[in-house]
Amino acid sequence: MSSNNGSSVQEFEYKAEMKQLLDLIVHSLYTHPEIFLRELISNASDALSKVRFNALTDQDLLEGEGDPGIRITVDPKELTFVIEDNGIGMSEEELIANLGTVAKSGTLGFMQALKDQQKELDGNLIGQFGVGFYSVFMVTDEVTVETRSARPGSEGYRWRSSGEGTYTIEKIEKAGRGTTISFRLKEESKEFAEEYRIEHIIKKYSNFVDFPITLGGRQINSVTALWQRSKSEMKEEELNEFYKFVANDFQDPLDYLHVSVEGMVSFKALLFLPKEAPPELLYRQSELENRGPQLYVKKVMIQHECRDLLPEYLRFLVGVVDTEDLSLNVSREIVQSSPVMAKIRQILTGKILGWFEGLAKEQPEKFRTFYKAFGPIVKIGLNTDFTNRDKLIELLRFESTKTAPDEYVTLGQYVGRMAPDQKEIYFHSGSSRSQLLAHPNLEYFQDRGIEVLLLSDPVDVFVIPSIHEYEKKPLKSIEKADIDFTKTAENDGSEPLPENLLQPVLGLFRDVLGDRIEDVVESHRLVSSPVTLVSGKDALDSQMERMMKMMQADMPAGKKILEVNTSHPIIRNLSGMYMANAANPLIGTVIRQLYDAALLHEGGLDSTTEFLSRMNELIEAATLQR
Repeated sequence: MSSNNGSSVQEFEYKAEMKQLLDLIVHSLYTHPEIFLRELISNASDALSKVRFNALTDQDLLEGEGDPGIRITVDPKELTFVIEDNGIGMSEEELIANLGTVAKSGTLGFMQALKDQQKELDGNLIGQFGVGFYSVFMVTDEVTVETRSARPGSEGYRWRSSGEGTYTIEKIEKAGRGTTISFRLKEESKEFAEEYRIEHIIKKYSNFVDFPITLGGRQINSVTALWQRSKSEMKEEELNEFYKFVANDFQDPLDYLHVSVEGMVSFKALLFLPKEAPPELLYRQSELENRGPQLYVKKVMIQHECRDLLPEYLRFLVGVVDTEDLSLNVSREIVQSSPVMAKIRQILTGKILGWFEGLAKEQPEKFRTFYKAFGPIVKIGLNTDFTNRDKLIELLRFESTKTAPDEYVTLGQYVGRMAPDQKEIYFHSGSSRSQLLAHPNLEYFQDRGIEVLLLSDPVDVFVIPSIHEYEKKPLKSIEKADIDFTKTAENDGSEPLPENLLQPVLGLFRDVLGDRIEDVVESHRLVSSPVTLVSGKDALDSQMERMMKMMQADMPAGKKILEVNTSHPIIRNLSGMYMANAANPLIGTVIRQLYDAALLHEGGLDSTTEFLSRMNELIEAATLQR
């Protein structure tokens, strides 16, 4: 510290690391200069909160001028910016401590490491070590701070710096408590002298600060902190408007959840369920990675989309989480590793899943709308959130052979109506309900009234097999060849081929189809179709194979087992043709056509040219005049 030739202005030198820090902040790391306003408003709000808290126990605090609030004045001609509050203010010692030194050790090393890694400093990181104020040097070359502490006997001080090597402090006359920060904007930052630009930033970052923010005499932050109210005080119109504001949605929300928790952690949350899922959420999973509710600390927004508040499969929810258990100067890195955040996430996830369960029981139509929109995303949680896996399984809904289109059944309902001798839960995967219902592999189940879950959601093939069993009932794809159909097979009047004819026919199929198939076996599952393809016990089912092939185009197709319905007229006729003339060329044509038709059912017929040509050949033979 050095006196300035006997005047009352004292000059202080920044410590070496402070100079480096300022240089890093201003020139190297920050890409969003608008953050400076958020930081100044946050500091002003904090000062107002402190004076409000201290006034509860200290009656001797200096009075402020007017009601508590934050006032901003800009002049687009002069490029001047002024922000003032009537909060707690600062003494000379506090000015030196708060504006002259690095708040925490290690700050410089941390920021230097970011620069060395050539990383841009996230706007949410700027206040991490109490250096948020210095972001103002991104938009100006010199800052003046005039302040007076609210404590009795205080005096006014003026702090001034160009953010380089030094700062000065001088005593001034100041009537009331609080702080005024003023500066002239750089030419390249002149946008921040326009009221409309300032208003936009306030509404973006500080709309719910718990004190009025006025700009040119107008209060800007008009929306109150709804989440701080009790549920009974919330009006539906306000909730709808708030949702539209935070979600940028034109529709009202489907439903909302208000959470107020006090205990090991304390927080309030207001979360909304949109009526529709944005298309990108379903088709670009990466969109979920960076979504999440807004994180507020003491009503000041810290992160616009905080992905650490919720697991990925719930990040379609929109809203606000506000806690007092984090520092205002919290960063994304600290959020990720914070035990407070981990606890909030754990509690919120449980509350949300309970909310969904309540909708399912009490408002089934609303739940159906939700599940249709977000069911595919929620299912992802089965393979990622093992803590809540059982709750997620109970939320699952499926179409089945016993439901109408767009009607759903739960696994519990399915098990509740299983026949006493049914030991497994059956599912069938495909691209659409109509395609699934037309598939030959379903015939056995339909014929015997056995319910089958119809899985047409692409996500299902990745998550449903991982359930393995529900209430000790294994989940099994109806394609799997190890299902024992013989135990309940019933004689429908059409006799299968006798053994002396059966093996030659199966051998015929093997000879014609060669290595295109794994094996040919007699079918007990088919009722009205001649053949079908099934997956082997350890193979992927056809829908899973299709999905994998979409992701890896050069993936070879797995070989299937061809099941032959030896009671079917076509197969019996084929046997007769073989017995009459083993060299008849139509035999091979029929077998290839039956195989390609089975492929067509699976969606695995790559070319239809040969199929159509062969079909014409068979029609010609069938219409030949004898």
